[in-house]
Amino acid sequence: MTGAGQVMVASQVAKTYGSGDGAVNALRGVSAAFVRGEFTAIMGPSGSGKSTFMHCLAGLDVVTSGTIRVGETDLTQLSRTRLTELRRDRMGFVFQSFNLLPMLTAEENIRLTGRLAGRDVEPGWFDTIVDALGLRGRLSHRPSEMSGGQQQRVAVARALLTRPEVLFADEPTGNLDSNSSAEVLSFLRAAVDDYQQTVVMVTHDPAAAAYADRVLFLADGMIVDELAGPTIDAVHARMRKIEG
Repeated sequence: MTGAGQVMVASQVAKTYGSGDGAVNALRGVSAAFVRGEFTAIMGPSGSGKSTFMHCLAGLDVVTSGTIRVGETDLTQLSRTRLTELRRDRMGFVFQSFNLLPMLTAEENIRLTGRLAGRDVEPGWFDTIVDALGLRGRLSHRPSEMSGGQQQRVAVARALLTRPEVLFADEPTGNLDSNSSAEVLSFLRAAVDDYQQTVVMVTHDPAAAAYADRVLFLADGMIVDELAGPTIDAVHARMRKIEG
């Protein structure tokens, strides 16, 4: 059972790749809760398990053991079809590589998730997010006609269109310059503050993590530290400690 305000709870999640002497324990009993209207960053050294943890949370990878609940639904027990439906209906995704369809305009890309889910978008919500992200003048443009920052803002708008219970952002600023990164991160922050969106972001960048409400630090497949109210300097210090 999830507690008040909790939208996702991971309990003792383990993920092992391979078997026998060649087995790799990517996650070793990781537990964490994510509440409505909170921005969580996940950090750790290369090979720490941070991306694996996000992929398991999002149902993109199958856990070896443990449970992951979205509301009252344990996604680790779902069939492939039901899991696809859950991701479509209750989750949003922003990736480093934008993942826009090149033949569609910005508006068509944004509306795509709603159309695939067969859901009507709340009146006015499309306009709200388009204007907040400064995309009004780009709606008829295709991805090849937009900068990287504009493409990622389209991806954020697409992820938010159906008001997902959790928005996952996997290194969302990895392909952006500093100005575009700040724009995207500022909007993710605003989505949390203004619309009570829950955001879970994997990043290697302390400056990006400083936009979050808290940072979970992974090492060797385990959560080894947590930092509330992160600053760039505090995140740097924790990472130096973890990396030894």
